[in-house]
Amino acid sequence: MGILELITLLIFIAAVFTLINITVLKLPSTIGLMVIALAMSLSILLLGTFFPDLKVAAQDIMGEFDFKEVLLNVMLNFLLFAGALSINLNKLLEERIPVLVLATVSTLLSTFLVGYTMLYVFHAVGYEEVELIHCLLFGALISPTDPIAVLALVKKVGISKNLEIKIAGESLFNDGVGVVVFLTILNIAMAQAGVEGGHGHGGGEITAWSVAALFGQEVFGGLALGAVFGFLGFKALDFIENDHVELEVLVTISLVMVGGRVAELLHVSAPLAMVVLGLFIGNEGRDDKLASATGEYVFKFWHLVDEALNAILFILIGLEMIVISHAFTLDHMLVGAIGIVVVLSARFMGVGIPIKIMQLKRTFEPKTIQILTWGGLRGGISVALALSLSELDIMSEEIKEIIISTTYSVVVFSILVQGLTIGKLLEK
Repeated sequence: MGILELITLLIFIAAVFTLINITVLKLPSTIGLMVIALAMSLSILLLGTFFPDLKVAAQDIMGEFDFKEVLLNVMLNFLLFAGALSINLNKLLEERIPVLVLATVSTLLSTFLVGYTMLYVFHAVGYEEVELIHCLLFGALISPTDPIAVLALVKKVGISKNLEIKIAGESLFNDGVGVVVFLTILNIAMAQAGVEGGHGHGGGEITAWSVAALFGQEVFGGLALGAVFGFLGFKALDFIENDHVELEVLVTISLVMVGGRVAELLHVSAPLAMVVLGLFIGNEGRDDKLASATGEYVFKFWHLVDEALNAILFILIGLEMIVISHAFTLDHMLVGAIGIVVVLSARFMGVGIPIKIMQLKRTFEPKTIQILTWGGLRGGISVALALSLSELDIMSEEIKEIIISTTYSVVVFSILVQGLTIGKLLEK
């Protein structure tokens, strides 16, 4: 199938699934779409035992989408920019300390807690060939909460503005930090395996300085790039003064696309750049003069983009089961079930320890730790990062499959179980 046929098929499926969810399931949009896509995947796999050609055809079509490429290099920048547009800047600045700590310290804590714990889990189940660096890679890709999933959830439930900004701000920034941590650990793994690639560090000597330099380049470079593009974009929109709404929309699209490409060329974090760019262009929490620089049609356009891409993303997550179904053996599913408990426990400690320390100086809403733990949904970014390992010769195929299946188990559990019950938790 050509690219046009693939896009046509995906948009048609999104429209049909959305109609089914609205009229029959009546679940939150992203969760309902993933439920339908998962049901379709399982149905195809079941029918595939009787009609093998059906299963092969479905796998071929899904293989052409290349989930990790579509999400990480195409959709993610648009989704993060759209999400950041709706963030209240004043509220974010008020909660900057908790957001910064949760996005960095909590992500790092969770990465290492998951990594070291899963090493013992893998060995206990019988996978002695799994090394610590493999488990740390899993910890890095599964620790950041998915802003796409979390923001969709936060908009639907009624919580205090301060807690809302903590959840939304953390999820937006820890996504970028999480990707950087993953890339840093990946470069160490590639150096250990003697594999070339990855920001010029693969296959070379890895030192504490080179690790710190790579991390700093990605994080601070991404933030700086986002600030530069955001300032220039804001000035351009202010100059246009809402006289040409089509030009404003084109300016924002070009900022995202060019900014993402420049970030890739400079080897800095595109996700962090997109978040900062969105905060510059957004109008929430600004005075009237600054807020009026960006016209309302820009926000309407990006809201539609956000909703459409969200629908497509969660459908792709559900349909990805068709491609990775071979990874779900009984042993792998056991590890996946244990992995769910490990990731939730690490999330609880990862947010709990920093918050308990910050409570010495700051006041937090009641049950903040429990809400952040259960509301920390994982999504497509974790799946995409796990799938990216399949292209690298840094571990055996068996280890790649068990990491992919465990990641998918955690993601599906977090979206379906945590996503459907967080509302009731908040009510209590």
